[in-house]
Amino acid sequence: MQYLLLIYDQEAQLENMPEKEQMAIFQEYVKLVEELKERKVYLGGNPLKPTRTAATVRVRKGKKGVTDGPFAETKEQLGGYFLVDVKDLDEALEIAARIPAARDGSIEVRPIQPMGRAQGV
Repeated sequence: MQYLLLIYDQEAQLENMPEKEQMAIFQEYVKLVEELKERKVYLGGNPLKPTRTAATVRVRKGKKGVTDGPFAETKEQLGGYFLVDVKDLDEALEIAARIPAARDGSIEVRPIQPMGRAQGV
């Protein structure tokens, strides 16, 4: 089953971290991704650019509105994701707990709903 592991952390905390610490964390991500690839459960993932580079689109009464930044002000921002294909939720949770951002932020684990299939199937 496929799960999307959404990585939430505090952008400012990472941006203000010394470069040496940033590189150490980056190397943890590289090591984890390499291991997941070897296990053939890693389907993809990427870090996201900071929220200041984002835009939010809403369509109301047929009119498109675009605003800068994310939808809502929050303490933590979506900073990236992993897409994994594992046997069950327990395995997805085990991987999520190993993502470095889980130490200071949070990892939302969501099953993928394949297109064309009814929910709950």
